[in-house]
Amino acid sequence: MRIAIHAFAGMSMFHLATPLLVFTEAAEHAPAPDWHTVVWSTGGEPVTTADGVALSLLAGAEAVDDADILVIPSWPNHLPAPDPEFTALIRAAHARGTVVVGLCLGAYPVAASGILHGRTAATHWAATQRLADDHPSVTVDPSALYIDHGDVLTSAGTASGLDACLHLVRRRLGAAAAATVARHMVIAPHREGDQAQYIETPVPAADDTDPVGRATSWALANLGRPLHVEQLAEQARMSPRNFSRHFRRVTGTTPAHWLLSRRLDRARTLLETTSLPVEQVATESGFASVVTFRQRFAAAYATTPSSYRRRFA
Repeated sequence: MRIAIHAFAGMSMFHLATPLLVFTEAAEHAPAPDWHTVVWSTGGEPVTTADGVALSLLAGAEAVDDADILVIPSWPNHLPAPDPEFTALIRAAHARGTVVVGLCLGAYPVAASGILHGRTAATHWAATQRLADDHPSVTVDPSALYIDHGDVLTSAGTASGLDACLHLVRRRLGAAAAATVARHMVIAPHREGDQAQYIETPVPAADDTDPVGRATSWALANLGRPLHVEQLAEQARMSPRNFSRHFRRVTGTTPAHWLLSRRLDRARTLLETTSLPVEQVATESGFASVVTFRQRFAAAYATTPSSYRRRFA
């Protein structure tokens, strides 16, 4: 797996470091020893970042020729129109089967290349209107953390680039590999929500003083049984109404949606790491029936449990 990451003068070191860190960690700690990253610039010329760091010994555009993934991690803040040669390079790479990734403002040149025509894209919230105005054939979703079409992926601002890159690790190597990378980076392996950057899985509290931590810790230990908000509220020693209100303030989501996400997490783990029948996976993940499980799984991941297992087991 060869990953070509674009660098340009004046870019933030954070945006460049995001894909470098995730994919390097995948090569080191996940089962991906054949993953290699290369940083390139137009003409291979040295660049100086916005942080004053000079980068030299960069590859040229030829690095994209044999890349499996092309990452454009950012773009200048004033959103200049990309050079026609640059957009032609994106189109050519896409036509060869290279997965094109535009992180944050990097979605702008990806849209300019035309490969997002008739599709949905994400970008930093401050640039959504400009992207929509300049590229009316692209539907811009201002709330998405990232949007993956399989061959093209775009993400929202800053930390969402981490989410998108971890998603690529999950897609290529499975949830266990993504969790390993996230653990080494000390970040959540999977986040849901919008650009408010809510993390839906709070860390269970180490003591008895946090009602949400107490309730979620108990719920995670009892996912295989029917659970209702009244039971979680009881564990939190709160009324259901007050618990639901407090839970949403802490996690950014409802108890019911949090429970569904955790059940799906459990199901993915069982599908990847065991040979249990799908019916038993549904039961042990706490779904009322295998039909409900299949419906929820397909709605969340656009695939069936059996197809997911074939891909990631």
